[in-house]
Amino acid sequence: MKCIIVEDQQPAQRILKKYIEDIGLLTLVGTFGDAIQAMNFLQKESVDLIFLDINLPKLSGISFLKTLSNRPQVIMTTAYTEYALDGYELDVVDYLLKPFSFERFVKAVGKVRRNTAASNEAETQAKKEHFIKIGYEHIRIAFDDIIYLTADGDYCEVWLSEKKHLSSEPMKKLIEILDQEDFYRIHKSQVVNIHKIIKLSSNQVHLQCDIVLPIGRTYREDFMEKFLK
Repeated sequence: MKCIIVEDQQPAQRILKKYIEDIGLLTLVGTFGDAIQAMNFLQKESVDLIFLDINLPKLSGISFLKTLSNRPQVIMTTAYTEYALDGYELDVVDYLLKPFSFERFVKAVGKVRRNTAASNEAETQAKKEHFIKIGYEHIRIAFDDIIYLTADGDYCEVWLSEKKHLSSEPMKKLIEILDQEDFYRIHKSQVVNIHKIIKLSSNQVHLQCDIVLPIGRTYREDFMEKFLK
């Protein structure tokens, strides 16, 4: 994970740098003595974690944090306990009270890693299924259950192993949601789940449930190259 230090005291900077080096899980990409410098850096670069002092010149750490729209995870560092509530209201990962030990530092960073893993897992799960509009209802459909899609004007037929759904969402919109590594277009009106393919012939795709679909001439070369690589 990429991180930065926003801290105006040199001794505190040195301690954080040493701890970051010792833990071996973080890459320090910047150290700043005030929030304005850090703000300018973040306008050009993205980071995963900020070690943020509260008492800073020009702009306090709390005020700085409130200016960030796409906020990285934050571990606050301060010698004052009275700011803890402000920090937690801003959803910081942890609040390190100076002077803090290496063990306490490791515990705080461990929370960041767990938060990141949970976020990635949630995002992955969200990509595996989607509520698809069917008439006046929205039905949850797992991507793994989809065999193929067929465009039908402004509608889209979603073919599963046991049934077919006619979605009032266009195929273009559904394609944007699906995992592009698993679903390939074989025809201007059809997209297949490559995990459902049983075999390929010169111009046909044989899918589960005895489904056979033509491969469009325009899409054949690109599809075969991607599927057989």
